[in-house]
Amino acid sequence: MKERTTTAIIAMAVFLPFVFYGGLPFIGLIYILATVGLYETLKMRKLKLYSIPGFISVALLWIFLIPRQYNEIIEQFGYSKIELAMLAVLLYLSYTVITKNEFNFDDVAFIVMAILYVGFGFYYFIETRSADTGLTYVIYALLIIWATDSGAYLIGRRLGKKKLWPLISPNKTVEGSIGGIVSAMIIAVAVFFLFEWSISLPKLLVVTAILSVFGQIGDLVESALKRHYSVKDSGHILPGHGGILDRFDSLLFVFPLLHLFVIIGG
Repeated sequence: MKERTTTAIIAMAVFLPFVFYGGLPFIGLIYILATVGLYETLKMRKLKLYSIPGFISVALLWIFLIPRQYNEIIEQFGYSKIELAMLAVLLYLSYTVITKNEFNFDDVAFIVMAILYVGFGFYYFIETRSADTGLTYVIYALLIIWATDSGAYLIGRRLGKKKLWPLISPNKTVEGSIGGIVSAMIIAVAVFFLFEWSISLPKLLVVTAILSVFGQIGDLVESALKRHYSVKDSGHILPGHGGILDRFDSLLFVFPLLHLFVIIGG
């Protein structure tokens, strides 16, 4: 527990200044985190980042992460992100022939899904922070994720009896899941009166409940992925916590939905 707490304090001390500052330093940090997350995902299937498919994957992830305001970087070459993704898939499939199926169709499908899985969440993390009131929404989302995790753990430990999804995550309970949602909604009420919002409190509570649920689903998705590949932690970069995916699995689901529900939906 001491190691876990120490790691959390150090990680927050490094991470939060980038979040508050925003801009290119924040985008650069997200690129690093997403690249490590992709590496951890590929490693579960024993695919190497230092390989031709690995290099293509990193290039495609970095292209995918380019914020909307910098789209001209790729548009000046006359291509869109979708067209470059299609080109990458063709290169992957060509590589299956070159390697005589040592790198096979299933590997191609896994890599493409891994890029979407990791890239989607981190891309919308960047997009959310880049919005006019992005810092408020990012703080809100991080607090919601933290409240959900903490509430689910504390309530589940004290009152948890009915298992939520034992085949995927045996320690999670229905009572803990509900406790996480309630905790997130309590935090949302507090946050509502601390910042200016363009939406009403009832709508914020509805959005919070949805984000809390999908944050937990994001956690379960990563747990299912690790269980399928018989991996305990996605990595060891964060002592006591595991890897980047272990810490950002909820975020990968929360930020896309937050962006769509609140920032775009208004």
